[in-house]
Amino acid sequence: MPLVSILIPCYNADRWLVDTLESALSQTWPNCETILVDDGSTDDSLAIARSFEHRGVRVFAQPNRGACAARNWARHEARGDFIQYLDADDLLLPDKIARQIEALRMAGGAAALVSGEWARFKDNPDTATIHADKLWRDNDAISWETLALSGNLMMHPAAWLMTRELSDATGEWNESLTLNDDGEYFSRARFAAGNIQFVTGARSLYRSGIPHSLSSPHSRRALESAFLSHELIHRLLLDHENSPRTRQACADAWMHFAFVSAPLAPDLANRAEQASTAMGGSNLQPTGGRIFRLTCQATGWRQAVRLRHLLNFSRS
Repeated sequence: MPLVSILIPCYNADRWLVDTLESALSQTWPNCETILVDDGSTDDSLAIARSFEHRGVRVFAQPNRGACAARNWARHEARGDFIQYLDADDLLLPDKIARQIEALRMAGGAAALVSGEWARFKDNPDTATIHADKLWRDNDAISWETLALSGNLMMHPAAWLMTRELSDATGEWNESLTLNDDGEYFSRARFAAGNIQFVTGARSLYRSGIPHSLSSPHSRRALESAFLSHELIHRLLLDHENSPRTRQACADAWMHFAFVSAPLAPDLANRAEQASTAMGGSNLQPTGGRIFRLTCQATGWRQAVRLRHLLNFSRS
């Protein structure tokens, strides 16, 4: 029976780690190993993780080097035929892995990468709701990437399951990235696989709204990482197909980035807008309510998003 390695990078996640580890240990697929690498946590995360060692969780600790370095260590320790990544604040539903393994087995070796349904929640997992999007279907890598970039869509790390062979072909996580590191990594995985199979009912839960989360663009360093990840993903896509649809997807993605980065890093927003223009330009406008749209018309989108950022910051 194939072994599945569940790989968990952890940094200061003591509030959520018990639930995450329980979700890994509660998988109905009977042959799993769970490996956690603590990334220099300053809270009780490491102690909590070690309290699960008697249940078979393998725990390692490193100085704070980032989630990508922790994932790379976990991957090197993994013995599984399949690789499942799981962030330390996210959850797997009990039959998630079993459903995806069965889908891979039914494909008869024709598939190496599968995704699944996922839901976003803030505090209580019971409040998570499923919102399907255009990525929730089988697709080839080029079409998948084009849809994701143009629509600003995502698939969080725990939604995926890959073969060990694909993991080896994809290579290391890029340790220079701190934001959208998973987007860059799984982009390489998708193109190495060629095709992505979507498995209905294979669910994971993504926790959002965490203060100081590495998945939030609230610092210059995070935005620089996101900018670099965009460059790498776009280059990979265009290397596989440089066409009107892929250039338009890149142009739209650069504008999405410009809208997010303008309040904290206007220079990066300028570079993103220039990159969008170089790809042919985008007609996208930032989304918002009626007052925000009127502000955009009166002052331009840059001033409008900066004012919105200042108002949100003052309320927090």
